[in-house]
Formats: sequence, C-alpha cells, structure tokens
Amino acid sequence: MRKTLLAVALAGMVAMAPVYAQSIQVPKIQFSERVLANGLRVISVPDNTNPTVSVQVWYDVGSKNDPQGRSGFAHLFEHIMFKSTKNMKSEQFDRMTEDVGGMNNASTSDDYTNYFESVPANHLQRLLWAEAERLSNLNVDEANFKSERAVVQEEYRQSVLSNPYGRLFNAISTYSYTAHPYKRSTIGSIEDLDAASVQDVIDFHKTYYRPDNAVLIVSGNFDQKQLDGWVDQYFAWIPKPATAIPRVTVKEPARTADKRYTVKSPSAPTPGVVVDWLVPPANNADMAALDVASALLSQGESSRFYQRLVYKEQVALQASAALDARTDTGLFYLLAILNAGHQPAEAEAMMLDEVRKLATGEISDAELDKVKTQVLTSRLTRMQSAQGKGMMLGSALIIEGDASRANTGLDEFQRVTAADVQRVLKKYVLDGKKVTIDYLPEQTAAADSKGAAK
Repeated sequence: MRKTLLAVALAGMVAMAPVYAQSIQVPKIQFSERVLANGLRVISVPDNTNPTVSVQVWYDVGSKNDPQGRSGFAHLFEHIMFKSTKNMKSEQFDRMTEDVGGMNNASTSDDYTNYFESVPANHLQRLLWAEAERLSNLNVDEANFKSERAVVQEEYRQSVLSNPYGRLFNAISTYSYTAHPYKRSTIGSIEDLDAASVQDVIDFHKTYYRPDNAVLIVSGNFDQKQLDGWVDQYFAWIPKPATAIPRVTVKEPARTADKRYTVKSPSAPTPGVVVDWLVPPANNADMAALDVASALLSQGESSRFYQRLVYKEQVALQASAALDARTDTGLFYLLAILNAGHQPAEAEAMMLDEVRKLATGEISDAELDKVKTQVLTSRLTRMQSAQGKGMMLGSALIIEGDASRANTGLDEFQRVTAADVQRVLKKYVLDGKKVTIDYLPEQTAAADSKGAAK
C-alpha cells in the first residue's frame, strides 16, 4: 500500500523520538515556474496520484493598495470577479465548479487577492479559460458594482458590527500602524464604499488586474505539455499594459513609545485586550523563531497561555499569541477574551509575564519538540491536497517573494533553537514598544467612568 508523504514524515518523527529530528527530510513540493511574454507568472505542480486539480490565480494587490478614501476596494473586487464577463453569465463560475462536484472561493488580505478552485481533473481546460476570461473581459458595470458593494457592506455589518468582538479585530490594524496603508482594514468601511463610483472601480481594475500582476498556479493531475499549451492559448494573448503598476513605498516608522487605546463595544459580553509589537517583513530570517515563539505561548491546551490564563487563573475564555507576517512590516500580537468579572489589565499582565518567562527562563527540549511537531503536522497535512500545495506556493511567492520558500521555510522552522526564540523575543518584544488595545463592553466602560468621577 502506498504511504502518503504525511505518514512517512510522521513515522520519521515517531521513530526518532524523544530527540526532535532536526534531520527529518520534509517532502518538498515539486514545482516548475515560467513567465509568459505578457508578464504572467505560471507555477505548475503535477501530481498524478490525485484525481483532482486546483487552479489558483493570485493578484499582487490587497487592501494596502486601496485608493485613499476608498477602503475595501480590493475586497470589493474579490466579489465582482464572480459576476459576469463578456462570455460568461453572472455566477457561472459556481456552475462550472460546484455542479461537477468541485468548489470555488476567494480571499483578500492586506497584500494579495487570490481566487481558487478545485475540480475533477478532466475539467481543467474550461477553468483555465474561465480564469483568463474574467481577467481580460470582466464586466465592471453599474449593476455589478452596486450589487456587490451591498454584499460587502453587509459582510461588514455581520463581521464587524454584529460580531461581539469584531470591532476589536478591526481595530488592530487601525491602531497598530501610523503611516503604512496597512492601517486601513481589509473589509473597508460603509462610508468609503458609499463614496465610490463605477469609474473608481474601473480604474482600480485596469491598474491591478493585469497579467504582469498575477500568478497562475495549477496543482494536481494534469499533463505538463498539455497544460502549457492551454495556458498559452488562453492567457498569452492578453496584453500587458504599458503603464507601471503602482507599488506601496511607505515604510512604517519604528515606535518610540508605548501607546494604549480603548475601544468600546455595544454587544461584547466581556472585555478583551490586544498587545502587539512591530516585526520585520515576512522574508526576514527571524520570522521562523517568532513563529515558534507564538506556538510555545499558545499552541494547544498545554501551552503557557492556556495553562496560566484559561485553566489555572480562569481569567480568560481564550488567550493566544500570533505572528502576522506581511510583505512589509508585520505584527507579533497577544490577544485575550476575558471571563466575566475580569479586566484587560489582568490578562495583559499575565500574558506579558509569560512572555518574559519564555524569553528569560528555561525552554525544555520536550516543550520545544512538542510545538514543532504540532505545527509541522498541520503544515504537512496541507501538503496532502493539490489546493494546499498551491496555497503554500502562492503565499510564499507573494508574501516572501520566492515560491521556493514554501519548502525552505519548513527547514528553517525545524532548525529553530530555544536560544533563537529567546533572542527574538528580547529583540522585538521585551526591547520593543507595544500598542495595547483595551476592549470594553459599553456598560462596563460607562460604569468605570462613573466610578472614576466619584
């Protein structure tokens, strides 16, 4: 029986326990790259053991590229791209994928917008045609614009206004950045979307939706020669605009002081708190150690945050640490949603204390090995699917500038030592300047205000 690469990798981990296998040979994603004359980058990942194929198109445009006063534009296009084109009816993409047992979706981040589909392999040709069609012949008209703007605005109401902690997550970018356009939230605002016009949308599409700003990734069961022919047939004719692609050149300045902000919620049942620090871009050599640090703090129920804040002290319903790696300056942040009767300052103090202990105390081999195994298992699981492989390559190419980072990044993660973790925590967290966001239910904030006035 054929073993999957995940089974082989995990078997190696078990066989070499309890010493963590620094020499584990993590299976590499085998891929090839080429660039068409019009600038379109093409990545192919053949896998004839899989009956499906994943088609993804990543555009090097995210919410950081939204026009001034028009936040939410990149996210708006995530929706408009599923509407009609010159040769496709609105929502026809759903019929071409879901009706044959496949799926389609899209996402928008600060740095990119990506579109992805998985279908039985014999439907590859028609999906390549469809992706080329919506790149070159999208209908950006009043009807499509207004209908999708209303959808995006409703998403804002649901994810930010109606979600008890939506305002907290939305506030992270707003207060964590002072100059970089990362300070604009990806989902945008109702006011900015209301102020937009169809011409604004047409201009945005012409500026960023072009072959030399896109990456086509095909992963799964296909013949390479046949794929190359189809890609040339459907994409090579699309012209490359003569104009340059605008790029964000603003750099976020280093923080010179700690800052604290308060955000109020009309619906949150209990308070929350976020504490964050600026970190270098995703392709910086310190990112792997920061990634391990976040896992040591909050990966699983045996993690330091869970054991201290959730299990023993019962101050928080949940507590986490995360590395938000971006093309430009990213964030390392701590977050806690509190139990009733507890305040942000309590959780903040405990989380900072655990960070200090991690940075200056002992990190056992067993603890380090455990979180490495957890994270590697998760990432190796992603590599089992055609879509997962494509996602890893696309993210590595857009965020880190090199698709091969999908492979080398796992090796770097394995090589992280306890000393590396402590060095980066001291450098970026203990010696850095933090932004703290206290998140308070409005009734709690009002009661605190009355108490302070007495």
